[in-house]
Amino acid sequence: MPDFDFDEVIDRREVPALKFHQTVLGPDGADLFAAGVADMDFRVAPCITAAIERRLKHNLFGYEAVPDGLVPALISWTERRHKWKIEPQHILRAPNVLNTLAMAVNCFTAPGDGIIIQPPVFFDFADIIAENERMVAENALVFEEGRYSMDFAGLEHLASQPDIRMLFLCNPHNPVGRVWTREELRQVDDICSRHDVFVVSDEIHCDITFPGHEYTPFASISQKAGANSVTSLSPAKSFNIASCCSSFSVVPDDGRRSALQAHNSRLTVNKNNAFASVAMEAAYTSGEPWLEPMLDYLWANIDLTRKCLKDIPGVDLIEPDGTFLLWLDFDGLGLAPEELDTFLRNQAGWAITRGVSFGHLSSRFGRLNIACPRSRLKTALAQLKCAVAAG
Repeated sequence: MPDFDFDEVIDRREVPALKFHQTVLGPDGADLFAAGVADMDFRVAPCITAAIERRLKHNLFGYEAVPDGLVPALISWTERRHKWKIEPQHILRAPNVLNTLAMAVNCFTAPGDGIIIQPPVFFDFADIIAENERMVAENALVFEEGRYSMDFAGLEHLASQPDIRMLFLCNPHNPVGRVWTREELRQVDDICSRHDVFVVSDEIHCDITFPGHEYTPFASISQKAGANSVTSLSPAKSFNIASCCSSFSVVPDDGRRSALQAHNSRLTVNKNNAFASVAMEAAYTSGEPWLEPMLDYLWANIDLTRKCLKDIPGVDLIEPDGTFLLWLDFDGLGLAPEELDTFLRNQAGWAITRGVSFGHLSSRFGRLNIACPRSRLKTALAQLKCAVAAG
């Protein structure tokens, strides 16, 4: 297996990388440990770079169709990695996963309808719902003994309400790191199917799972789950190509797919980006030799974090099943939410995502991105240890 240098420290400020930009860090944040925005600080797989360079050498960038090899690459990837056989006619394209969520809201619900989310959850879910004049219905996850689970009784109650039309599912879950089991997803399928609640599943983190945990595509649970869902995926997280803006959705139901395709066309977000297409095809065709050691590197970073936090009183790791985003519990520090933010920024030198961004019940938490060179993570954890010790 090739030797990839995930320890390399790259100055991402050479380009306007959002994670390191002052719009995120603030004008005085240049020296902070930037671990908020959910991308990686690793160079992409060489196969992706090579594919983009080959396309660049053609030196002509007019309108393009979908490359002949792209859809077969998608199908081969999901079948090989996740035992999920996708029919090519069920696939739709979109610039990114959030486009698909927003389009699904407008296609399959009406203004004023309720859409269920499961906080603490990716903050754009609530924003999409509110910006499209729908109502957020919260089915909060249950936190017990250091682990999150779904509140199925609460989900049943919400789904039974006549104005609830949709569920935004996050599988694997951002930020708590749960990779939902097949049995958990079966219960979601059962509840939503019985109450005619349509499931829109964001599965962008599907390739990033850790030992003992296997990702299950929601649509693969049953035929009715497939018919009652849209699944949106992308190589953006797995292969660190978020700025290439490419995703795909799996929509098995003919009527739903036609409606979504028509809406996609009305919004003219159905054009193809030449570099996104070749990056996506290269990732799914030849990216596994890079992905596997990258996952091992992430797991070792988690192990480092786990060991270091044992020596930092008041900060606990919520053990992740997947994703490169760690959910940390700072409750033991005894700080109010604003005090915690100030402490992490000014004393520890950390710029992570505030827990309250993911729901009002999560103010004691924070989301830490560990997809970075180990030396940077080690330094950041040492800074946190010193800050906590100093009080």
